[in-house]
Amino acid sequence: MTAQRNKLDKAYMGIDKGLPLQVSEGGIEELRRDIQRLMDIEAIKQLKYAYFRCVDTANLEELATLLDDKLFIHYKGGSYEWKTEDKSAFIENIGASFNQRAVGHHNGHHPEITLLSDTEATGAWYLADVMMHLDHNAQTTGTALYWDRYRKINGRWVISESRYERLYEINEIREKAPVLASHYLASQGRPPAKK
Repeated sequence: MTAQRNKLDKAYMGIDKGLPLQVSEGGIEELRRDIQRLMDIEAIKQLKYAYFRCVDTANLEELATLLDDKLFIHYKGGSYEWKTEDKSAFIENIGASFNQRAVGHHNGHHPEITLLSDTEATGAWYLADVMMHLDHNAQTTGTALYWDRYRKINGRWVISESRYERLYEINEIREKAPVLASHYLASQGRPPAKK
């Protein structure tokens, strides 16, 4: 039996109509504002791309700079659900998960960025990912929809809220560990937690 799920539409994700994406009819100052909005959208895209890069490379120091101090996280997978309002707890969890015995890649695609004001925005992203835990020969593959809120603080965009819900998730135990010709986290990740 399939569990009842919410419809992942803009209303559920809290994505408002936002500011219009059209050229103003005014003069040079209005044009500057239009260009700034385009630059803000690009800055938010780069922010989220950096987020995925920092997660997969366990670059916790840079990851911390991408997140609001008042961060809210709510991630729903097929086999897990995680919420936190603690930026430090989030970073610690990423460090523990992306350890020397993990392999992962997370790609965000098809951004839908909506500016709400000069300092607030929302974004929806399509995620495709693979995560392997080598000690258990476990692999998770899937997709999800992210929906975020962003704030511009002192001229720089940060992620203030991040949520996702899995569209599908496949959890498998592999017969044997993969043969890795390259394994970045083996040298850059933390040692796995001892049991």
